[in-house]
Amino acid sequence: MSHDVTQYGCKLISATESQSATQMSVTLHTSLGELKVLSITTVPKTAENFLALCASNYYDGCIFHRNIKGFMVQTGDPSGSGKGGQSIWGKPFPDEIRSTLKFNSRGMVAMANNGPDTNKSQFFITYAKQPHLDGKYTIFGKVIDGADSTLDAMERFKLTHITIHANPIADAELAR
Repeated sequence: MSHDVTQYGCKLISATESQSATQMSVTLHTSLGELKVLSITTVPKTAENFLALCASNYYDGCIFHRNIKGFMVQTGDPSGSGKGGQSIWGKPFPDEIRSTLKFNSRGMVAMANNGPDTNKSQFFITYAKQPHLDGKYTIFGKVIDGADSTLDAMERFKLTHITIHANPIADAELAR
């Protein structure tokens, strides 16, 4: 069973006979490419929330509202403001911090929060090691495909050029 979703959303791939529940994964389809994320089962409540939100198409159309080069990219707020979002339980849920899970590489996926035990729907993906985040955010996944291509494109997303259609400042200078 799979649930296709639109740009910026994700595609839930259910476990097949050859996969166990510990190998559940999703593919985030973005305007810059795809990111396949392997879900970590040592954080069951967080994994359940994320996978259920994916399966219900909750993340469809969510923008990446925060993008900090060398640090991380964040999404999961349907309002696009960075202040919204909801868990499947309709309220924040507790952290599932595990000492064995570290922000020790590019592509770690974790819940964004506003402090301890405030997880809802927003999540972020790291662009590099971020050891200062260890113990503060629940890690629930790892990008296993697309880190080199799609994450690179997201991190290097840039303004290519500007076209000026009207410039009253330049027009005023010409009139002098």
